[in-house]
Amino acid sequence: MNARVFRDRYGVPQLRAGDPLALVYLQGVNAARDRAWQIEFERRRYLGTTAAFLGSEGAGWDVFARQARLADTAQRCFEALDDETREWVTAYVEGVNHALPGGAARAPEFAETDLTLQKWEPWTPLGIWLAVHVMFAGFPSKLWRTHVARHLGEDALDLFSSEGPHGAGSNGWLIPGSHTATGQAIVAGDPHRYIESPGVYQQIRLTCPEYDVLGLAMPGIPGLAHFGHTGGVAWAITNAMADYQDLYDEQLRRTGPGVEALGPDGWKPASVHTEVVEVAGADSIEVEVIETERGPIIQDGISLRYPPRVTGRLGFEAMAKLLRATTVDDVDAAFDDWVEPVDVVMAADTAGGLLHRTAGLVPRRHPSNRLRIVPAWEAAHQWDGWHDPMPREDVNGPVVMANARELAAPLGVEFAAPHRSHRIRELVNARSDWSVDEMSDIHTDTFLGSAGSILDLLDLEDLSPEAVALRTELLSWDRRMDAASTTASSYAAVRKALVSRLTDHFAILENAEVAEVFMPWMDPLTHVSYALENLLAADLIPDVNVGWLAREALEEVAARKPRPPWGETHQLAPLHALRGPVFAPDEEPFDLGLSGDHHCVMSTSSLPGLTDVCIRASAARYAWDLADRSASRWVVPLGASGVLRDPHHHDQLPLWLRGALAPADGEVAREELGFSAAVDGFGTVRIEEADPSRDLDLIYEWVTAERANFWGMGALSREEIAATYEFLDSVPTHHVYVVRVDDVPVALLQTYDPQADPAGAAYEVRAGDLGVHLLIAPGEARAGFTGNLVAVLGRFVFEHLGNPRIVVEPDVRNTRAIERFQRSGFVLGPEAKITQPDGTTKTAQFAFLSAPASS
Repeated sequence: MNARVFRDRYGVPQLRAGDPLALVYLQGVNAARDRAWQIEFERRRYLGTTAAFLGSEGAGWDVFARQARLADTAQRCFEALDDETREWVTAYVEGVNHALPGGAARAPEFAETDLTLQKWEPWTPLGIWLAVHVMFAGFPSKLWRTHVARHLGEDALDLFSSEGPHGAGSNGWLIPGSHTATGQAIVAGDPHRYIESPGVYQQIRLTCPEYDVLGLAMPGIPGLAHFGHTGGVAWAITNAMADYQDLYDEQLRRTGPGVEALGPDGWKPASVHTEVVEVAGADSIEVEVIETERGPIIQDGISLRYPPRVTGRLGFEAMAKLLRATTVDDVDAAFDDWVEPVDVVMAADTAGGLLHRTAGLVPRRHPSNRLRIVPAWEAAHQWDGWHDPMPREDVNGPVVMANARELAAPLGVEFAAPHRSHRIRELVNARSDWSVDEMSDIHTDTFLGSAGSILDLLDLEDLSPEAVALRTELLSWDRRMDAASTTASSYAAVRKALVSRLTDHFAILENAEVAEVFMPWMDPLTHVSYALENLLAADLIPDVNVGWLAREALEEVAARKPRPPWGETHQLAPLHALRGPVFAPDEEPFDLGLSGDHHCVMSTSSLPGLTDVCIRASAARYAWDLADRSASRWVVPLGASGVLRDPHHHDQLPLWLRGALAPADGEVAREELGFSAAVDGFGTVRIEEADPSRDLDLIYEWVTAERANFWGMGALSREEIAATYEFLDSVPTHHVYVVRVDDVPVALLQTYDPQADPAGAAYEVRAGDLGVHLLIAPGEARAGFTGNLVAVLGRFVFEHLGNPRIVVEPDVRNTRAIERFQRSGFVLGPEAKITQPDGTTKTAQFAFLSAPASS
């Protein structure tokens, strides 16, 4: 199978290669080309080096990343992988390293920050995964609960139980064949995350002889971990809301240059060293990194214990196995290796198999570990193995998972309110002839099941006429948070005013003393916003006259006129590390008004007590059809490309805003790698990919000609040459081009990634190096011919492909070629022996040409 990149009308990459290693290398290349800034930023996050280009804004996270030992944990988990998985991940990283300089040249953020590239280590994907998910289980909420108990008493420990995720959540549903028009299952849903620019999920299709899978990848991570469809089986996950990370109160003492920590067995040595966080525009920060037997210290005297640090595993073994899955049993077995984060999994296959289970590692320990910081020196709080078996259930009808307290209840403390789960279940059970095209009807449902908690408070007396009119309007409202609805906007305004007033009663909880990175978890307004339904439903705050606060909120909103529609204030605001725009300055921006709300199936979350602006919503929507994979559908909030001004940067945004889905297996066209340039006095030079079968006569004639004796193929037969070029056409690391001047073929150009070529072992490879072989065809000599050709070649490599340096390695005896390269600006490097295609060895003279500084 030829190594190729195809793209559909939305720029979604469809990658094809001859084997899994070549394919995952190509996936790395694609991630670097489409998402260079995003993946390099995520790499800097796990290393704790973002402040070096973001300034003090990144310092809090960097200090945490160093103290939590994310980089060391990633390396440890990589080294513990089995050989096959380690090789697979390494191939992905090699693809990234090859293409990242070119991708960075397209991404404006690199120039804006003066960020220089560094070579990725093989364990970088594991570090990115860890940095993205280390806060997933919400361990900072234990800092908050401990803070609440300290100021309000132990009885208030659960006062702010929100039954609503502060971070990530998801909707998911599995409709078995008994409830579909085709008789085959549908798996659909939408993961809820902060909406980032570029998006956290990348639509992709991965094809090789062993498998053909489409799904949602995370840039910087190989494979398709969370959502995929192999043709025979489809799977999806949601956050299980499990609690699997603990915080310990540590007693530490200095012992000369060392540190000891008090544990259940007395004082034990802790590891300690210092690191320095560089901060652009400010003084560097010296960080003391201490780790006890429980785990690393992440703020004054508090240690974090988390499964990857304890076990040296992240679950990456599952990712390659999922690509090969053909049945739910295969998916089930793959998720047995899962570690982080803990998820609920749904799957269905074409043979009628159905799966609903949890996956990951959850420790067994004392119940109080789940709620708060616990003393490290008490034996009762040690971990005692793992929760086994993990919860699962048979599927006997439609299955819904929306982070509620259901299948995963034994694993967690705080789950999502049941409104989304109940509403989806009500919808899917209402009929038995669902089609995949109708999944968007569920995705976009805007009924707000939690509205009653406030509306029930409005049975008030002595209201102004304006407040009476508003109350009447609200009580007759259909409870749909539609963008065009002014009543929805009025409801949200009353809620906001009520939350603000209620928060005033918890002023004692302000200004918690925690590390900077944990401050978002310590905001009373945030906690009142998400716990509002719980606070109003129970007699938890007897000293607060909730009815009076509701009256004030209603009167305040009633006095405002006019009241705008919900979508006017409920606007999408994607997050970007540099606060970069969604639209280029010369682009006409879209109206980013949204329907939905936190507890709607169309979950578009704001912070109800502070703002209507939406920063968390569906990071993707998908609908997998087991009857016909080509009928499956999906969408992401922005687009396939992370590069501003790219035509596919945000071309899916109109679909996403209105809840529509795009074909997941649409028509594709081969990615155009050709290049042309007009040169005055010389002609139009065209460089286009060779076709081994179409161009074989030309290639054979040229490479076996006497003048090509240094090419090393003169002794090969036509069949051997055909096989050689068919192989080169099948791997993503090597490319063959025919060069034409005014449509006349004049040269053969071959490029290669030195990481995947014998030449790479003979010199010190830099990230982004591109090896080049240039064979000029027989013909009459023309003045300046080679110079013009090499100049266009440089433009092709530096401007079109984006590689920063060209590497050539002619035979040392080929003095004419060496002199031509020197005249064209190449700098001579070392001599080294290299094996040629015919098996002989040549002594090569390496030479290098770097891109001009302005490129």
